Amino acid sequence: MATILRSILLSASRSQVKGLYAKECCRCLSTRLAEVGVLEPPRENGKAYDTGQLFLHKVFGYRGIVLFPWLASVYDRDAPGKIEENRYTEDQNTAIGKEVKGRNHMYYQVLIDARDCAHIRAQTEAVTFLGNQDNSRALYAIPGLDYVAHEDVLPYNSPETTPIQHELFDKFLQHHSDSSPSFFAKDTLKAWQEKNHPWLQLSDVHRETTEGIRVTVIPFYMGSRQTNQTHVYWWRYCVRLENQGSETVQLRERHWRIFSLSGTLETVRGRGVVGQEPLLSTELPAFQYSSHVSLQAPSGHMWGTYKMERRDGTSFDCKIPPFSLESKTDDNNNPHQFLGS
Repeated sequence: MATILRSILLSASRSQVKGLYAKECCRCLSTRLAEVGVLEPPRENGKAYDTGQLFLHKVFGYRGIVLFPWLASVYDRDAPGKIEENRYTEDQNTAIGKEVKGRNHMYYQVLIDARDCAHIRAQTEAVTFLGNQDNSRALYAIPGLDYVAHEDVLPYNSPETTPIQHELFDKFLQHHSDSSPSFFAKDTLKAWQEKNHPWLQLSDVHRETTEGIRVTVIPFYMGSRQTNQTHVYWWRYCVRLENQGSETVQLRERHWRIFSLSGTLETVRGRGVVGQEPLLSTELPAFQYSSHVSLQAPSGHMWGTYKMERRDGTSFDCKIPPFSLESKTDDNNNPHQFLGS
């Protein structure tokens, strides 16, 4: 029997979602409940969701809608039978190979409902682009876009013609009551996807777990800029930390190593990430953020550790899986062409 969707579990845990009520939350004590739709059975056996599919994020609890799918290669260092990969070190510049076999896995580019953005533990401006001018180093963010793994999608349907509040919803999607899902892509979405494919494409996903803390990293190439006869190449990377155990920990420090094809090796240390020291507990197990890196070479690698502190004051280093930074052919695409007011 279909379950009436009545609750958005904002910052939800990994526990099984049962009866759901649409919760219109605010930062005050009052909460208004309203029915928003009917929960559908999740798709299994690799069957992808279509453009226009409404869903709840299984971990972060926000409402969203699928724009289009990406088939990614997932390099999971927790997989049994893996070969220990080589890593760059300060005294031995050994290439990081993909000894961990990549497995194809479906991810989705999605819109996040603007009503939920303030209540989730994930940056909602994670998709960024370089400025259009050749000498500009400005970064422009597109709010409310995310990349979601197939297993994190809890599908539902709704009778509303505008069930998701987002400035791009009406630009990209159109309602059709007789179709399933009841929304389909407009030509503007198809053109935007095709034009900005190099900067939106999700190709590699890297995972590794240390003492119950799983770190997932997704790198994206953003393009290059020329300054003083030198090319500077830019990437963004999205990191998700998830506590799969029962012990509460807090991220205290980050330690990155960044190797460039030009032969340089940079070490970066600092408190927390993006100005925060997130607590990962059974109630709030996940945190997601994005950051950027630039190299004076078309490729390189990154890897590192997070210092995680337990409640008793002891700590451990949580591995950040090594991942490649690979450039692509630049062009003069303007990601904002279809995003104007």
